[in-house]
Amino acid sequence: MSDDDTSETDESESVATTNDIKNGTVLKLEGNLWNVLEFQHVKPGKGGAFVRTKLRNILSGKVVDKTFNAGLKIETATVDRRDYQYLYKDGEDFVFMDTTDYDQITVPGKTVGNAANFMLESQMATIAMHEGSPLYVELPASVTLEITYTEPGLQGDRSTGGTKPATVETGHEIQVPLFLGNGTKVKVDTRTGEYLGRVNE
Repeated sequence: MSDDDTSETDESESVATTNDIKNGTVLKLEGNLWNVLEFQHVKPGKGGAFVRTKLRNILSGKVVDKTFNAGLKIETATVDRRDYQYLYKDGEDFVFMDTTDYDQITVPGKTVGNAANFMLESQMATIAMHEGSPLYVELPASVTLEITYTEPGLQGDRSTGGTKPATVETGHEIQVPLFLGNGTKVKVDTRTGEYLGRVNE
Protein backbone atom coordinates (compact mmCIF):
# COMPACT_ATOMS: atom_id res chain seq x y z
CA MET A 1 0.00 0.00 0.00
CA SER A 2 1.46 3.37 -0.91
CA ASP A 3 1.23 6.39 1.37
CA ASP A 4 -1.34 8.14 -0.76
CA ASP A 5 -3.89 5.34 -0.49
CA THR A 6 -6.92 6.50 1.48
CA SER A 7 -9.85 4.70 2.96
CA GLU A 8 -11.93 6.19 0.16
CA THR A 9 -9.82 4.33 -2.39
CA ASP A 10 -10.23 1.15 -0.39
CA GLU A 11 -13.99 1.48 -0.53
CA SER A 12 -14.05 2.02 -4.29
CA GLU A 13 -11.94 -1.02 -5.09
CA SER A 14 -12.35 -4.59 -4.01
CA VAL A 15 -10.91 -7.95 -4.81
CA ALA A 16 -13.09 -10.55 -6.49
CA THR A 17 -12.38 -13.75 -8.36
CA THR A 18 -12.96 -14.55 -11.99
CA ASN A 19 -16.13 -16.41 -10.89
CA ASP A 20 -17.67 -13.01 -10.04
CA ILE A 21 -17.14 -11.57 -13.53
CA LYS A 22 -20.30 -10.51 -15.34
CA ASN A 23 -21.16 -8.03 -18.09
CA GLY A 24 -20.67 -4.49 -16.84
CA THR A 25 -18.11 -5.47 -14.17
CA VAL A 26 -15.23 -2.98 -14.14
CA LEU A 27 -11.82 -4.57 -13.62
CA LYS A 28 -8.67 -2.79 -12.54
CA LEU A 29 -5.74 -4.27 -14.46
CA GLU A 30 -2.25 -2.76 -14.44
CA GLY A 31 -3.59 0.61 -13.33
CA ASN A 32 -6.25 0.80 -16.05
CA LEU A 33 -10.02 0.35 -15.79
CA TRP A 34 -11.61 -2.18 -18.15
CA ASN A 35 -15.33 -2.73 -18.65
CA VAL A 36 -16.40 -6.35 -19.25
CA LEU A 37 -18.41 -6.48 -22.50
CA GLU A 38 -18.66 -10.27 -22.80
CA PHE A 39 -17.52 -13.24 -20.76
CA GLN A 40 -17.65 -17.00 -21.05
CA HIS A 41 -16.70 -19.62 -18.47
CA VAL A 42 -14.90 -22.45 -20.25
CA LYS A 43 -14.34 -25.87 -18.72
CA PRO A 44 -12.18 -27.93 -21.06
CA GLY A 45 -12.06 -31.75 -20.88
CA LYS A 46 -8.56 -31.61 -19.50
CA GLY A 47 -6.67 -28.78 -17.91
CA GLY A 48 -8.00 -26.05 -15.67
CA ALA A 49 -11.18 -24.08 -16.27
CA PHE A 50 -10.81 -20.49 -17.43
CA VAL A 51 -12.83 -17.38 -18.23
CA ARG A 52 -12.67 -15.82 -21.68
CA THR A 53 -13.53 -12.12 -21.68
CA LYS A 54 -13.87 -9.20 -24.06
CA LEU A 55 -12.81 -6.00 -22.29
CA ARG A 56 -13.02 -2.33 -23.26
CA ASN A 57 -10.48 0.12 -21.89
CA ILE A 58 -12.63 2.81 -20.29
CA LEU A 59 -10.27 5.65 -21.17
CA SER A 60 -9.09 4.73 -24.66
CA GLY A 61 -12.10 2.69 -25.81
CA LYS A 62 -9.76 -0.04 -27.07
CA VAL A 63 -11.33 -3.53 -26.99
CA VAL A 64 -9.18 -6.59 -26.18
CA ASP A 65 -9.76 -10.29 -25.59
CA LYS A 66 -8.33 -11.55 -22.32
CA THR A 67 -8.36 -14.97 -20.68
CA PHE A 68 -8.20 -15.54 -16.93
CA ASN A 69 -7.68 -18.80 -15.04
CA ALA A 70 -10.83 -19.73 -13.09
CA GLY A 71 -10.75 -18.65 -9.46
CA LEU A 72 -7.97 -16.12 -10.07
CA LYS A 73 -8.17 -13.09 -7.77
CA ILE A 74 -8.78 -9.87 -9.67
CA GLU A 75 -9.24 -6.28 -8.58
CA THR A 76 -12.59 -4.72 -9.40
CA ALA A 77 -13.61 -1.07 -9.21
CA THR A 78 -16.87 -0.14 -7.54
CA VAL A 79 -19.11 1.58 -10.04
CA ASP A 80 -22.01 3.80 -9.16
CA ARG A 81 -24.74 3.56 -11.83
CA ARG A 82 -27.34 6.29 -11.90
CA ASP A 83 -30.11 7.40 -14.23
CA TYR A 84 -29.62 10.75 -15.91
CA GLN A 85 -31.61 12.72 -18.43
CA TYR A 86 -29.77 13.78 -21.59
CA LEU A 87 -30.13 17.56 -21.98
CA TYR A 88 -28.03 18.76 -24.92
CA LYS A 89 -24.74 18.50 -26.79
CA ASP A 90 -22.09 21.10 -25.97
CA GLY A 91 -19.38 20.96 -28.63
CA GLU A 92 -17.92 17.48 -28.39
CA ASP A 93 -19.40 16.94 -24.91
CA PHE A 94 -22.83 15.85 -23.74
CA VAL A 95 -24.67 17.39 -20.79
CA PHE A 96 -26.85 15.19 -18.56
CA MET A 97 -28.97 15.98 -15.50
CA ASP A 98 -29.64 13.90 -12.41
CA THR A 99 -33.43 14.09 -12.15
CA THR A 100 -33.39 13.57 -8.37
CA ASP A 101 -31.25 16.59 -7.41
CA TYR A 102 -31.03 18.43 -10.78
CA ASP A 103 -27.22 18.28 -10.71
CA GLN A 104 -25.78 18.49 -14.20
CA ILE A 105 -22.72 16.62 -15.42
CA THR A 106 -20.75 16.93 -18.64
CA VAL A 107 -19.65 13.69 -20.26
CA PRO A 108 -16.98 13.71 -23.01
CA GLY A 109 -18.11 12.46 -26.42
CA LYS A 110 -15.48 9.71 -26.29
CA THR A 111 -17.10 8.35 -23.12
CA VAL A 112 -20.61 8.52 -24.62
CA GLY A 113 -19.34 6.60 -27.65
CA ASN A 114 -21.90 4.90 -29.90
CA ALA A 115 -24.74 5.77 -27.52
CA ALA A 116 -24.69 9.24 -29.14
CA ASN A 117 -26.15 7.69 -32.30
CA PHE A 118 -29.36 6.82 -30.49
CA MET A 119 -29.82 9.63 -27.94
CA LEU A 120 -32.50 12.26 -28.20
CA GLU A 121 -32.74 15.27 -25.90
CA SER A 122 -34.66 14.54 -22.67
CA GLN A 123 -34.09 10.78 -23.06
CA MET A 124 -33.03 8.83 -19.97
CA ALA A 125 -29.70 7.03 -19.84
CA THR A 126 -27.69 5.22 -17.17
CA ILE A 127 -24.24 6.64 -16.48
CA ALA A 128 -21.65 4.55 -14.66
CA MET A 129 -19.33 6.59 -12.44
CA HIS A 130 -16.10 5.65 -10.68
CA GLU A 131 -14.78 8.13 -8.08
CA GLY A 132 -16.80 10.90 -9.70
CA SER A 133 -15.61 10.24 -13.26
CA PRO A 134 -18.09 9.03 -15.88
CA LEU A 135 -16.99 5.67 -17.30
CA TYR A 136 -19.64 4.89 -19.88
CA VAL A 137 -23.23 5.62 -20.87
CA GLU A 138 -25.83 2.87 -21.14
CA LEU A 139 -29.10 3.28 -23.03
CA PRO A 140 -32.17 1.05 -22.89
CA ALA A 141 -31.75 -2.03 -25.12
CA SER A 142 -33.91 -0.37 -27.77
CA VAL A 143 -35.19 3.12 -28.57
CA THR A 144 -37.83 4.56 -30.90
CA LEU A 145 -36.52 6.98 -33.53
CA GLU A 146 -38.15 8.67 -36.51
CA ILE A 147 -36.77 8.29 -40.03
CA THR A 148 -35.96 11.79 -41.29
CA TYR A 149 -34.67 10.81 -44.71
CA THR A 150 -34.68 7.72 -46.87
CA GLU A 151 -35.08 7.13 -50.60
CA PRO A 152 -38.71 6.44 -51.53
CA GLY A 153 -39.54 2.74 -51.47
CA LEU A 154 -42.15 0.78 -53.34
CA GLN A 155 -45.03 -0.97 -51.61
CA GLY A 156 -44.24 -4.07 -53.65
CA ASP A 157 -40.80 -4.23 -52.01
CA ARG A 158 -42.21 -5.97 -48.93
CA SER A 159 -41.53 -9.46 -50.19
CA THR A 160 -37.94 -9.02 -51.34
CA GLY A 161 -36.47 -8.73 -47.85
CA GLY A 162 -34.03 -6.07 -49.10
CA THR A 163 -32.92 -3.07 -47.06
CA LYS A 164 -31.91 0.51 -47.75
CA PRO A 165 -30.10 3.20 -45.73
CA ALA A 166 -32.26 5.56 -43.67
CA THR A 167 -31.21 8.55 -41.57
CA VAL A 168 -32.95 8.80 -38.20
CA GLU A 169 -33.57 11.97 -36.18
CA THR A 170 -30.25 11.69 -34.32
CA GLY A 171 -28.43 11.95 -37.67
CA HIS A 172 -27.34 8.31 -37.54
CA GLU A 173 -27.84 6.03 -40.54
CA ILE A 174 -29.36 2.56 -40.18
CA GLN A 175 -30.60 -0.10 -42.60
CA VAL A 176 -34.39 -0.47 -42.88
CA PRO A 177 -36.79 -2.49 -45.07
CA LEU A 178 -37.38 -1.01 -48.55
CA PHE A 179 -41.05 -0.14 -47.97
CA LEU A 180 -40.44 2.30 -45.08
CA GLY A 181 -40.64 6.02 -45.79
CA ASN A 182 -39.84 9.37 -44.18
CA GLY A 183 -41.61 10.09 -40.90
CA THR A 184 -41.92 6.40 -39.95
CA LYS A 185 -41.05 5.63 -36.34
CA VAL A 186 -38.84 2.58 -35.93
CA LYS A 187 -37.45 0.59 -33.03
CA VAL A 188 -33.64 0.36 -33.07
CA ASP A 189 -31.27 -1.86 -31.07
CA THR A 190 -28.91 0.56 -29.27
CA ARG A 191 -26.09 -2.00 -29.09
CA THR A 192 -25.98 -2.99 -32.76
CA GLY A 193 -27.90 -0.23 -34.55
CA GLU A 194 -30.15 -2.94 -36.00
CA TYR A 195 -33.71 -2.18 -37.13
CA LEU A 196 -36.10 -4.11 -34.86
CA GLY A 197 -39.47 -3.15 -36.26
CA ARG A 198 -41.92 -0.44 -37.06
CA VAL A 199 -43.62 1.47 -34.23
CA ASN A 200 -47.29 2.22 -34.74
CA GLU A 201 -48.43 5.35 -32.99
